[in-house]
Formats: sequence, C-alpha cells, structure tokens
Amino acid sequence: MEQINLHSCGRRAASVLHHRTISLTLMETLDGNELCFPQLLNTSCKKVQHPKFAAILVYILLSCISLLTVTLNLLVIISISHYKQLHTPTNLLLLSLAVSDFFVGFLMLFQIVLLDGCWFFGDMICAAYYVLDYTITSASIGTMVLISVDRYVAICDPLHYPTKITQTRLQISISLCWTFSLIFHTVRFKDNLKQPGRYNSCVGQCVVVIDYAAGLTDLLMSFIGPVTVIVVLYIKVFGAAVSHARAMRSHITAVTLQYSLKIGVKKTEMKTAAALGVVVVVFLICVCPYYCVVLTGQETLLNASTSAFIICLFYFNSCLNPLIYTFFYSWFRKSVRLIVTLKILQADSRNTHIP
Repeated sequence: MEQINLHSCGRRAASVLHHRTISLTLMETLDGNELCFPQLLNTSCKKVQHPKFAAILVYILLSCISLLTVTLNLLVIISISHYKQLHTPTNLLLLSLAVSDFFVGFLMLFQIVLLDGCWFFGDMICAAYYVLDYTITSASIGTMVLISVDRYVAICDPLHYPTKITQTRLQISISLCWTFSLIFHTVRFKDNLKQPGRYNSCVGQCVVVIDYAAGLTDLLMSFIGPVTVIVVLYIKVFGAAVSHARAMRSHITAVTLQYSLKIGVKKTEMKTAAALGVVVVVFLICVCPYYCVVLTGQETLLNASTSAFIICLFYFNSCLNPLIYTFFYSWFRKSVRLIVTLKILQADSRNTHIP
C-alpha cells in the first residue's frame, strides 16, 4: 500500500512523484508555530513556510495559468457548442478535450489554496477531489486516442470516413470514455470514499492510499497503452500523408492524376491532421516526463525543483491546446472575435458562417 500527501500543485494530485518528492521536501521547512487550524493545537497539521517573494511569485504564476486555462478552454467549448457549422465529428473530440482541460484549470484553483500545505475542505471533498482529478486526466488521454483514430481513418481511408466516423458513434465513444474513467477511479478509491480521512495523521491533511495493483493498472491504461496506440496510428498517418503528397506530385498519366484527385485526402483534412498532430506531440512532451519518472521509480531521487517542473509541465498542457487552435484554425479565431464582441448574442447567431 502506498500513502500519498496532498501538499503541492499538480494535475495528478495523488501521484507518488507529486506527493512523496515535493511534499516531503517541503515538510522539512515547517514552522512549529504555524498551524492549519490554530484552535486545534494538538491535532492540527503545520503549514509549509515559503520565502515571501517566492510564495507571491508562485501564487501569481499559478493564478495566471489557471485563469488562462479556464478562459481559453471555455472559449473553445462555447464556440463548438454554439455554432452549428462547427458541429463536426472532429470538433466533437476537441470539445471533449476542452471540457477536460477546463476542469483541470478549475481544479488548479484548489491547488493554489493548498500551497501552504493545508486542506480546508473536509475529508469527503478530499476523496472526491482525487476521483475527479484522475477521471479528468484519464478522459483527456482517452480523447487523445480517439483523435488519433479519427485522423487515421480520415487520412488512410478517406472514402469510408463519413460512414465510419459519425456524430453518433463519436458521442457514444466519448460518453463511454468519460463513464469508464469515472467508474474505474471510483472503484479504485472506494475505500477512501467509504471512510474519508482514515489515513490522515493530523487535521488539515488530505491523504489517500493506492495499492500496487491499482497503480500499475492505471499506469498501463493511462500511459503505456494509450501512448502506444497514439504513436502507432500517427506513424501510419504520417506515412499515408507522405505517400499521398508524392502521388499528387507525380504526373505519370492524366488518368492516374485524376484518380488521385478524386480519392485523395482533402487539403483541409491534411491541415487538420497537422494541427491535431501538433496537439498530440505537445501532449506527449508534457506528460512523458511525469510518467517516465513514475515508471522507472526514480521519483524519490529528484529534487523539489525538478519535481515541480515536471508537474507544472504536465499541468500546463491544458493551457496550450487552445493556443494551438488559435494558430492553426481560422474558425476558432473568428468565433472568439464573435464571442468577445458579443455578436454571439444576436438572433440566429448559431447559423453564422465561419470560414
């Protein structure tokens, strides 16, 4: 069994890397006169004392990241949900990803409060927090897999894309992804949900226990399996895109060229694949350091600065996706302008043409 403390900011609050490396380092700086609950002298946890300037800087930085993450992903959610023209299968996947990233930004607000090492929200909310945190992360990774499948079919089998990838099928897939994530992590933390706070050593602490089998299963389902599928599918997508580009450049016969134009991948599909490819690559860059450390069991060898950087990199990924959309998608830039200028409130704005 593995005990984990909640004392720092990070997307996977219950991770060994997060709470063993960072929290134990911070515990060394505790001031015995500073308590989370001063009225409970004998049972209260002690606050973590940070240098004043560093504490202010961290508060400002995390607050800005949290606000930016929530705001940008909310714009994505409103854009895709409101405008009918954006109700496409691929955008439905982006909507699911934006929802998960939005909640990540929202949960970060709790982590900002927890910078002093105290949990003020009660034992039941502590257990629920873990379940929600893990559910959101798993659903986000599952959505990444669905995005890879969507691009694989669109590029490698474009003729059958409209029949294989439909709104209904994607809605069912996304619903199953979120539902399975919630059920899996609810079962995983069932003991902590039945007896909230059972592993706390003092008042103001948020501790859960994760057994080895559950942790290994989560690692396989949340990292090794999904990442393998994503990498394999995008390698095939890249290969198909290169082959298509070569076919379009060749002029062997007019018939061949005409045939290629008819069945070839649309330019918009290629652009979408490139944009989502960037999303997937950025995602892997942000999450791989975290999971590699956990997978190799080197978390106890890291110093607090390295651990904090890995966790913040994991967290910051949720803020980057809307920025990528801004760079690649003209529809997102235009929809944001319509929202900011309040033109979204005009009658029949749902049918606005967005190039």
